[in-house]
Amino acid sequence: MRLDFYLSHVTDLARKAAKIAASKGRVTVNGVVVKKANYTVQEGDQICLDDALLAWPSEGYYLLHKPAGYVCATEDSDHPTVLDLLPSHLGQALKIVGRLDKDTTGLLLLTTDGQWLHRITSPRNACNKRYRMMLADPISDEELKQLEEGVMLNGETQPTLPAIAERISECDIYLTIQEGKYHQVKRMLAAVGNKVEELHRDQIGPLKLDADMPAGEFRELTEEEVAYF
Repeated sequence: MRLDFYLSHVTDLARKAAKIAASKGRVTVNGVVVKKANYTVQEGDQICLDDALLAWPSEGYYLLHKPAGYVCATEDSDHPTVLDLLPSHLGQALKIVGRLDKDTTGLLLLTTDGQWLHRITSPRNACNKRYRMMLADPISDEELKQLEEGVMLNGETQPTLPAIAERISECDIYLTIQEGKYHQVKRMLAAVGNKVEELHRDQIGPLKLDADMPAGEFRELTEEEVAYF
């Protein structure tokens, strides 16, 4: 791990400030002053800033209530990203667990732990994801049954896996899927002749979005929640 990346992850210093701190001789690695920001540090090194010993970063696990208008990317020249909603010293190290479209809201997970991310996103692990959606037109019982049994998406050669479809009202449903194909939920509704007007993810596996969490807010997951996956 680069020294400036490490410093920005475990302190309040932004990446640029971390580089300046190193260049001014404020950082030591195993007792030796290191001024190069691209110096590689590793777990077990004793790293000090202004003679204060810093801890090696532990893995981070976060839940974010994604608002509309933000893209799930580390950077984007045209739109704000979900990482812009987190403090800079956190966002630089986090990976996004799966994706939500720019106009889709709801539960998004972020982590520094690549293996944990893989356990959630790997098709082999069949992790359920539940979406609530408002539809352009009323949906029939037959169309709900089609969604549950699997539908053929445009451009695909195999139908979607069985899903769980629950009616809330005539134009408002829950849909729980295991896969994560490109725009899958919207394409599934298109396959039965409908259109998704609003889309919100409220659950991944057993983990539900906090009912009282405002859009744009985030929190750290508990040890119990991390262990769900």
